[in-house]
Amino acid sequence: MRRTVFYISDGTGITAETIGHSVLTQFEGIDFETFRLPFVDSAEKAGHAAQRIRAAQTQTGVRPIVINTIMDPSLSDVVATGGALMLDVFAPFLGPLQEELGTLRSPRVGKAHGLTNFAEYEARINATNYALSHDDGIDVRYDDAEVILVGVSRVGKTPTCLYMALHYGVKAANYPLTEEDLDKLELPARLVPFKSKLYALSIDAPRLAQVREARRPGSKYATLAQCRRELELAEKLYRRDGIPMQSTTNTSIEEIASKILSQLGIEKHMF
Repeated sequence: MRRTVFYISDGTGITAETIGHSVLTQFEGIDFETFRLPFVDSAEKAGHAAQRIRAAQTQTGVRPIVINTIMDPSLSDVVATGGALMLDVFAPFLGPLQEELGTLRSPRVGKAHGLTNFAEYEARINATNYALSHDDGIDVRYDDAEVILVGVSRVGKTPTCLYMALHYGVKAANYPLTEEDLDKLELPARLVPFKSKLYALSIDAPRLAQVREARRPGSKYATLAQCRRELELAEKLYRRDGIPMQSTTNTSIEEIASKILSQLGIEKHMF
């Protein structure tokens, strides 16, 4: 079965897509073709969105689904003329909140992802710069680090650090375990003073070999035997030194980051 889904928003569409994706993954056996329509903030744009919805229904013969975060009800009404199943993300919350708070909402286009707190924004930028400058062992001065990810090459350290920086403002560094580190089976001396900040990432050997093969085809670095050897030695080191670890094989970057922050006791809210 194939269904068309539109994430429609008067802002970036990030909220609609994030929530919609989480919900749609609960339905197995259905192939969802998704489209994000951001910045639908005028009657003209809402009309164009409705036209695309109607065109999709004509093409597929099944009404599309709309995950909607448009704040202006009049614009939502225009989109609804497209004939889709309209799912308003905010609707279940607004009524009870207005009653509890004793005040009506003041809908403003693009408010969810607006730049309203410059201190928080600067913290994210600083954390991102930190992650980039402390990526892959480039800078090994870790005094300001809140978390240091360790692992063999290509287990997902860099994207996880950048995700934590961009979404939580966390200063995250990462250190790649080298052949020398693994042969010694010792925690590198430069990491010992920061052991409480360490968190290890691992991955299944076949998946690691696949990732490395795409990067360096035909190399010893990408062979399954080499990947298994490195992972076995690395995980032995983590267990011996009591470093918390998780596999990235079948885990989303959002879940990886959340588990890291939770296990290390870093309490920061998502921006």
